Amino acid sequence: MCGRALRRTLAIAGVATVAACGGATTKTPPAPSITSEPFGQAAGTPVSRYTLSSGHGMRVRILTYGGIVQSIEVPDRTGRVENVVLGFPTLEGYLSNTGAAKTYFGAIVGRYANRIAKGTFALNGTEYHVPVNNNGNSLHGGTEGFDTKTWRATPQNGSDSVSLKLQYVSAASEMGFPGTLTTTVTYTVGQNNELRIDYHATTDAPTVINLTNHSYFNLAGEHTLDVYDHELTINADNYTPTDATQIPTGQIAPVQGTPFDFTSPTAIGAHIAANDPQLLLAHGYDHNWVINRGAATGLVQAARAVDPQTGRTLTVSTTEAGVQFYTANFLNGAFAGTSGHAYRQGAGFTMETQHYPDSPNHPNFPTTTLNPGQTYQSTTVFAFGTR
Repeated sequence: MCGRALRRTLAIAGVATVAACGGATTKTPPAPSITSEPFGQAAGTPVSRYTLSSGHGMRVRILTYGGIVQSIEVPDRTGRVENVVLGFPTLEGYLSNTGAAKTYFGAIVGRYANRIAKGTFALNGTEYHVPVNNNGNSLHGGTEGFDTKTWRATPQNGSDSVSLKLQYVSAASEMGFPGTLTTTVTYTVGQNNELRIDYHATTDAPTVINLTNHSYFNLAGEHTLDVYDHELTINADNYTPTDATQIPTGQIAPVQGTPFDFTSPTAIGAHIAANDPQLLLAHGYDHNWVINRGAATGLVQAARAVDPQTGRTLTVSTTEAGVQFYTANFLNGAFAGTSGHAYRQGAGFTMETQHYPDSPNHPNFPTTTLNPGQTYQSTTVFAFGTR
């Protein structure tokens, strides 16, 4: 097929043209690219912002401070490109986002993502104490977790993708955790409009670890009001109920017949106001779902979200055992985002792939212990598309 028919076919596919078929041209898509720019300083340390572009309409901006995903721009069904994650326009927004109102927008959280009851756990007969910062419990690594660190960055170029490798060495006893932990988190963007996150860590003494990314998604666009009309599917028949301080009770409970059943596509807002004790405790959804893994050890689909307005889709696949679905229950308009829009309750949702909260205190949960000679490895893929 040459001439006008070929050019029309390639134009529909969105491919740049080069010479072919005796004068006809075909198009070669732009290659993925990665660039960097200064983005201020944190405690006197320079912070950079990296931009990873897929060449197919996706652009991801990542800060070396906190490994923060500041923005993800992807096209909708008409080709219109918008940012679909919540974040601050300047570094100062992240630096000043502290205390009880802290949001962790887009950050790498650790050493222990989610909660540890009363900031206390035992390991090999020794009791450890980490700072409490949430209802008497430790949340996301304590008062100065991985989200507050400036990571060492190494950009990488592949044949069909670009990556940003971030490394941080957490000294023994930092935030009370045992062992010197060397952590590498690699963000990769390829031509298929996926953001892949690979986590890797080693320790010189027994410790506990649970890492995730805390991006808040709004597939209609970061500037829109809420995500309650997004259709969500979570590949989980069970979840882990919590006590009044959002610590798991240890029970693995079925979602069937409850507002936690997203086994088929369901609007996020369909049952969020139900008179359910678990929803009332968390002021919405903020729970760990137990992913249906079966015997699979690699990537499995954890969740899929669709925005009916724009047609944008997000498919989340992971090697992890659980996923924390959170509906931004405590945003109150106090924060202005990258577009200048004030974020309110329900402005976004998280899909924090993880081991279960408070696992060190629940022997029936998958272990989060890491010993010398072992390697912590975890992968999560956020794939964007349109319907």
